[in-house]
Amino acid sequence: MQMFSTRGAQAVTPSMAILRGLAPDGGLYVPAEFPEFTREEILAMVPMSYQERALAVLSRFLPDFTREELEQAIAGAYGTGFDCEAVAPMERVGSWAHALELWHGPTLAFKDMALQLLPYLLTLSGKKNGEEREVFILVATSGDTGKAALEGFLDVPGTRCCVFYPKDGVSQAQRLQMVTTGGANTHVIAVEGNFDDAQTGVKRIFSDPAFAEAMDAQGRVLSSANSINFGRLVPQVVYYFSAYADLLAEGAIEMGDKVNFCVPTGNFGDILAADYAGKAGLPVGRLICASNENNVLTDFIATGVYDISGRPFYKTISPSMDILISSNLERLLFDLGGCDGEKTAALMAQLKAEGRYQVDADMLRKLQARYAAGYVDENGIRAEIARTWREDHYLMDTHTAVASAVLRAYIEKTGDRTPSVIVSTASPYKFGAAVLEAVAGETACGGKDDFACCEALSALTGTKEPAQIAQLPAMPVRHTAVCKKDEMAQAVLNAVK
Repeated sequence: MQMFSTRGAQAVTPSMAILRGLAPDGGLYVPAEFPEFTREEILAMVPMSYQERALAVLSRFLPDFTREELEQAIAGAYGTGFDCEAVAPMERVGSWAHALELWHGPTLAFKDMALQLLPYLLTLSGKKNGEEREVFILVATSGDTGKAALEGFLDVPGTRCCVFYPKDGVSQAQRLQMVTTGGANTHVIAVEGNFDDAQTGVKRIFSDPAFAEAMDAQGRVLSSANSINFGRLVPQVVYYFSAYADLLAEGAIEMGDKVNFCVPTGNFGDILAADYAGKAGLPVGRLICASNENNVLTDFIATGVYDISGRPFYKTISPSMDILISSNLERLLFDLGGCDGEKTAALMAQLKAEGRYQVDADMLRKLQARYAAGYVDENGIRAEIARTWREDHYLMDTHTAVASAVLRAYIEKTGDRTPSVIVSTASPYKFGAAVLEAVAGETACGGKDDFACCEALSALTGTKEPAQIAQLPAMPVRHTAVCKKDEMAQAVLNAVK
């Protein structure tokens, strides 16, 4: 299998795409073709462990990695760091849906599903391509990717990880998870701006030849752990196959039945992975893109117009979705546009210059054939958390609640009774104050900080507060750097002197 850039760069192997992270022309790497899983191959996954399912899927997407290499990487990634044997368990939400829980890893968020594996893939990719320099991982985060990347690359030989996060745009728990990170190879820097500012700054650094020369002079080469890196995206394809296999095992579906997936979406990587699973033969029905009040994707799927010019940016109780520039959408545009790199590059140039673009009628038709979309405001998120706890005795975080509310609305509007999965992306304890307020009312928080709210939430619901959260307030802060959004490159150089 070969990989192409969404903007037309020369084909490379999957391992080279993973090592580079971003293509030299600024595009994102996509497969030249997708593997095709037969019904028999999908059925064979039913009795498998998650690790075995991962091997079955990844070996087809990453053919320049040996089976032994992938086995060792998967065993290292999905081992003791997860708190349940299933790794990504499926849980019933009442009688109307299932939840695919992707937050049982070390940082309590779905990013662990990819970022526990990426360090293995990246170090292997370096060896395969003769790279002897230290691989410098540069990350922009809206809250969860940062800690998952730091945890994944913590003291991994031959790597260094630097994370930028919006200074006032993450939860208390998310911030402390990052700034208390140990390790000799980690750096965490707050950006005075929002996530889009941090993400734009990282992309600018990747395209800066002078910065690349400075890194090279230090014996380092840049790569990315954001979902712009195909090595982040492809492990996410696995859990959609795993979810389908679990539904088969439960008897909730028959082989060949389609399944709808509703995904809380900010940067568009998680839902795109479901699309890629469908392109590889998984019987995927509708992909329902769920947004909070930063609902640029909802409008795009409805109209074909992507417009951030003059659009307000909201800080919400689902901060990992507080994003207006969805990087992975470029991969979908490339697909919808007939894999035309020039066409994709022109749309991206228009977005940069004008803050908007509009796809043509054929692209919009293809988009709406696969995707539906909806959004929910702050009150709707709180109401959904309360309702799902009250009626289904299922406790969910603010991001999962966005997906749950949007899925309910979609079913009510369309009458679509296709078996449906809510993609649950974080533990409710990562956003304890917001979840407690939703379940018990505004006065329940009573001026408590996030951690006191988590204790109260555990006492109220009888659910267990994760140790990763309970121990955070007592951990020493190690990272205090702050920079302006136009000073990010220099902040990196300062950090690694």
